[in-house]
Amino acid sequence: MADDTAHGGNTTPAGLYIHIPFCRSKCPYCHFYSLTDRGAVGSFLAALAGEMAGYKDRFPVIDTIYIGGGTPSLLTSRELETIFAALHRHFAIVPEAETTVEVNPADGDGYWFSALRGLGVNRIHLGAQSFSHQHLTFLGRRHTVRDIYGAVDLIITAGFDNFGLDLIYGLPEQSLPSWHRDIAAAVALQPAHISAYQLAVEEDTPFMESHLRGDLVLPDEELSRRFFLDTAALLVQSGYTHYEVSNFARRPALASRHNQKYWRHAPYLGLGPSAHSFRNGRRWWNHRELYRYLSDLADGLLPVAAGEELGPAELRLETLFLGLRTAAGIDLQEFQDRFGEDLATTRRHLISVLIQEGLLVRTDRQLLPTPRGMAVADGLSRCL
Repeated sequence: MADDTAHGGNTTPAGLYIHIPFCRSKCPYCHFYSLTDRGAVGSFLAALAGEMAGYKDRFPVIDTIYIGGGTPSLLTSRELETIFAALHRHFAIVPEAETTVEVNPADGDGYWFSALRGLGVNRIHLGAQSFSHQHLTFLGRRHTVRDIYGAVDLIITAGFDNFGLDLIYGLPEQSLPSWHRDIAAAVALQPAHISAYQLAVEEDTPFMESHLRGDLVLPDEELSRRFFLDTAALLVQSGYTHYEVSNFARRPALASRHNQKYWRHAPYLGLGPSAHSFRNGRRWWNHRELYRYLSDLADGLLPVAAGEELGPAELRLETLFLGLRTAAGIDLQEFQDRFGEDLATTRRHLISVLIQEGLLVRTDRQLLPTPRGMAVADGLSRCL
């Protein structure tokens, strides 16, 4: 197969993301690519195996796997078995690799979850989104609150002790007390991980159309800040580590190893329509449409739509942007070694001001965002 990614071999363990481009229905806020017709699942699985074959010598060692979408739980256990068979055929997967599958609470039964365990999946991420029937309906979710509890029971019964919940806040007319109840309901299930995202209006979604008409009004800046800070405070009080803007782990070892690759510029390979990859300063992405993806692979080509080389200036900005979104912050010595800049000296006055404003904390080696700093991490990175 032709390769647009041209950077010699690399034995550094990489992360592997697989985008499953199918859903039973489309949520009005979701901008991720998916189709509601399952008719092409068989063709997709065959093409996916072909894409794996095209990369097996370029990303030979894998230590995290994340299957997202779309809705991976729409696939049968037999279809998932086909994916994992191809993975083991084409890549060296390290023992105890972190292997995550996203699940809709309305999907799966005891047999399905047990089959996932047998395939080596050791982490489930459940798209709960809300414990309010009203909010689930507004978000266009096809599961119920009862489905969330039922899915958690099935996950635990199948032997998973590492599962996470996705939640969404900042909905129109949502009150802080109702969001606090969502957090309490999530914590009561004792997940290993909680991801809490503020509702964003994305391009080319029904919510964007409603927003442009004035029918969908999001919280203002001050209320958005309160939602964020309350989320952080309540989850930290409940024993979770706030390790990234939207992510909380019951203990550091349960933080998503896969997602941390994105934030650290570690190599990762994305397979499936619209998936992104990164290695050695180059980022590239696949065609978004399934038919283009299938067509390229049928012609013996990798389905790459475009790519970009990140120079020192771009990598510097991304390092600040990504680092200040995490509790680990910026390692000043590593930053100087990588970019030849003593940030503590070149930005001394600005850093002092941001510390006085309660947005940053400085240690001997690190520049760390406070919770208030995380709330405006994007702006902080551009300042520095």
